[in-house]
Amino acid sequence: MARFALEQRILWAIATVAILAIVTESVALGWLAGLGGETIGAFLAASVAAAAVAGIGAVIGARLIGRPLADRVTAIERLIEDTRSVKATSAPLEPGDDELAGIVRAYDRTVQVATMQVADLERDRARMEAVLVGMIEGVIALDPQGHLQLVNKAAREMLRIDERAIGRHYVESIRHPAVAGLVRAALAGQMPQPVELSPPRDEGRTLIGRAAPTPTGKGHGAVLVLHDITDLRRADRIRRDFVANVSHELRTPLTAIRGYLEALGEGDVTVDESRRFLDIILRHTLRMERLVKDLLRLARLDAGQETLEVVACDTHALIKAVVAEVTPLLGARRQRIEVTVEPGAGTLRGDPAKLNDILRNLIANASTYAPEGTPVEVHAMPSGSRVALSVCDAGPGIPEDDLTRIFERFYRVDKSRARDPGGTGLGLAIVKHLVELHGGRIQAENRPGGGARFTIDLETASAT
Repeated sequence: MARFALEQRILWAIATVAILAIVTESVALGWLAGLGGETIGAFLAASVAAAAVAGIGAVIGARLIGRPLADRVTAIERLIEDTRSVKATSAPLEPGDDELAGIVRAYDRTVQVATMQVADLERDRARMEAVLVGMIEGVIALDPQGHLQLVNKAAREMLRIDERAIGRHYVESIRHPAVAGLVRAALAGQMPQPVELSPPRDEGRTLIGRAAPTPTGKGHGAVLVLHDITDLRRADRIRRDFVANVSHELRTPLTAIRGYLEALGEGDVTVDESRRFLDIILRHTLRMERLVKDLLRLARLDAGQETLEVVACDTHALIKAVVAEVTPLLGARRQRIEVTVEPGAGTLRGDPAKLNDILRNLIANASTYAPEGTPVEVHAMPSGSRVALSVCDAGPGIPEDDLTRIFERFYRVDKSRARDPGGTGLGLAIVKHLVELHGGRIQAENRPGGGARFTIDLETASAT
């Protein structure tokens, strides 16, 4: 279109010149009238031939000039529409053709530089998007007017922001008052203090939000970063509970030991009382010894210092050995063990000593919380290429809110199951670590008919 427009303008110019020439010639005809007819005819023929040659030359010149210019105009339009597909649409003119060739060559160089710059920007943008997608922190960028310019996947999930929110004002998408306050302060050029909050409709998670202004040529934009610190807060709570529980578990027997020792030191107790006091002191001392041993074992498990001597274990023999150890405990409460080993679950791979510890802890726990005279069930069944070992009791079960925390150290459920049997409160935590050391899983649940079920999943000997 540009080339044709140029040709039309040149042709109109030529037509205008021709008309002016004809008018001039018409005026001059009075002078030519005195000449002969042959002279007039030759003059008119020369004029027509000159006009025709000028017109043809104008068309050829318009095409020579208009084609490269039109090609460059097309490329510029494409540059505006899609900068990634820009390239010179025709070869530059040879040096020294004319002044237009220099303009076209300069344009070609400009397009090449622009193309390289666009490619660099695209690479930088791709790298930035890859980094933002891989981040677990939520990142939100806003322009000085408060419109969302960038929201990565983590931020969308944390604040429940729709993907179509880009370009909208932040008040339309960020509904949390604390987050909105951070953004408002940052857009005002301030450096607000970090804020701890819970995301919408997810009170179990804890986030910490930080915002900072980003100076631009037209004011202050803002960047908001959200960190999920749920695991850190949970670990901190467990640590504080652990310290408090250890202090309590040690202080109780130490207080009792000190009291009875002071009573013995007064010298006015009978022989029977002395013997009873010494038995109590011994019992509390043994409890502290078990507590210290369990704490040391948990420390070794946490540090990865416990090793496994993995062999093929006979499931029947393993359970039988544990039953023999806990029979006195069950006999005192008139309880019995019912063992079922289904076909396909007769062998499993593991460390026999540690598997013994796992089963003994689970059976002792079931005996403690089950009513007297009720059975404790041990069931082994195949589960695909693995073996599922379950220990069930007929007790009151575990409150639903406590099922996810039952394996925490020193964690106690409600008072109906919190009767102190003399244990350390670390048995289930040790069981969980030992099962995971074998590459297995452990799960606690309530049975439909009542009572609790602990199930561990282990590798079979045939799986190797």
